[in-house]
Amino acid sequence: MNQQFELFEIANPCIGVCQSNKKGYCFGCLRSRPERQLWHSMTTEQRRDVLRLIVGRKLRIEQLRQRKNEQLRFDFDKISGLRDLF
Repeated sequence: MNQQFELFEIANPCIGVCQSNKKGYCFGCLRSRPERQLWHSMTTEQRRDVLRLIVGRKLRIEQLRQRKNEQLRFDFDKISGLRDLF
Protein backbone atom coordinates (compact mmCIF):
# COMPACT_ATOMS: atom_id res chain seq x y z
CA MET A 1 0.00 0.00 0.00
CA ASN A 2 1.37 3.40 -1.01
CA GLN A 3 1.28 5.94 1.84
CA GLN A 4 1.02 9.60 0.90
CA PHE A 5 3.21 11.98 2.88
CA GLU A 6 1.23 14.76 4.54
CA LEU A 7 2.82 18.19 4.39
CA PHE A 8 0.22 19.99 6.49
CA GLU A 9 -1.71 18.98 9.54
CA ILE A 10 -5.51 19.06 9.20
CA ALA A 11 -6.71 22.04 11.20
CA ASN A 12 -9.27 21.70 13.95
CA PRO A 13 -12.68 22.79 12.56
CA CYS A 14 -13.68 24.44 15.86
CA ILE A 15 -14.93 28.02 15.41
CA GLY A 16 -15.29 28.75 19.13
CA VAL A 17 -19.07 28.40 19.49
CA CYS A 18 -18.82 25.19 21.55
CA GLN A 19 -22.50 24.61 22.34
CA SER A 20 -24.22 21.32 21.62
CA ASN A 21 -27.72 20.39 20.56
CA LYS A 22 -29.75 17.60 22.19
CA LYS A 23 -28.00 14.96 20.09
CA GLY A 24 -24.55 16.20 21.11
CA TYR A 25 -23.56 17.88 17.84
CA CYS A 26 -21.79 21.22 18.19
CA PHE A 27 -23.65 24.19 16.70
CA GLY A 28 -20.34 25.69 15.55
CA CYS A 29 -18.38 22.88 13.95
CA LEU A 30 -21.09 20.18 13.65
CA ARG A 31 -18.90 17.52 15.27
CA SER A 32 -20.25 14.97 17.74
CA ARG A 33 -18.95 14.87 21.30
CA PRO A 34 -16.57 11.96 20.62
CA GLU A 35 -15.32 13.64 17.45
CA ARG A 36 -14.50 16.78 19.44
CA GLN A 37 -12.97 14.93 22.38
CA LEU A 38 -10.80 12.61 20.28
CA TRP A 39 -9.73 15.10 17.58
CA HIS A 40 -6.15 15.53 18.86
CA SER A 41 -5.54 11.78 19.03
CA MET A 42 -7.04 11.01 15.60
CA THR A 43 -4.97 10.03 12.60
CA THR A 44 -5.02 12.19 9.48
CA GLU A 45 -7.41 9.75 7.77
CA GLN A 46 -9.78 9.77 10.75
CA ARG A 47 -9.78 13.57 10.69
CA ARG A 48 -10.58 13.50 6.96
CA ASP A 49 -13.49 11.16 7.69
CA VAL A 50 -14.82 13.59 10.31
CA LEU A 51 -14.54 16.48 7.85
CA ARG A 52 -16.52 14.45 5.28
CA LEU A 53 -19.20 13.81 7.90
CA ILE A 54 -19.34 17.54 8.69
CA VAL A 55 -19.90 18.34 5.00
CA GLY A 56 -22.78 15.86 4.88
CA ARG A 57 -24.31 17.35 8.02
CA LYS A 58 -24.08 20.86 6.58
CA LEU A 59 -25.81 19.71 3.39
CA ARG A 60 -28.65 18.09 5.35
CA ILE A 61 -29.11 21.23 7.45
CA GLU A 62 -29.26 23.40 4.33
CA GLN A 63 -31.79 21.05 2.73
CA LEU A 64 -33.98 21.17 5.84
CA ARG A 65 -33.78 24.97 5.93
CA GLN A 66 -34.69 25.18 2.25
CA ARG A 67 -37.72 22.90 2.73
CA LYS A 68 -38.82 24.95 5.73
CA ASN A 69 -38.54 28.19 3.73
CA GLU A 70 -40.56 26.66 0.89
CA GLN A 71 -43.28 25.70 3.34
CA LEU A 72 -43.32 29.20 4.82
CA ARG A 73 -43.79 30.76 1.37
CA PHE A 74 -47.15 29.08 0.93
CA ASP A 75 -49.23 31.40 -1.28
CA PHE A 76 -52.81 31.64 -0.06
CA ASP A 77 -53.85 33.79 -3.05
CA LYS A 78 -53.30 30.90 -5.44
CA ILE A 79 -55.90 28.73 -3.73
CA SER A 80 -59.24 29.21 -5.41
CA GLY A 81 -62.09 30.22 -3.12
CA LEU A 82 -59.87 31.03 -0.19
CA ARG A 83 -60.32 34.79 -0.65
CA ASP A 84 -64.04 34.36 -0.04
CA LEU A 85 -63.27 33.14 3.47
CA PHE A 86 -61.47 36.32 4.50
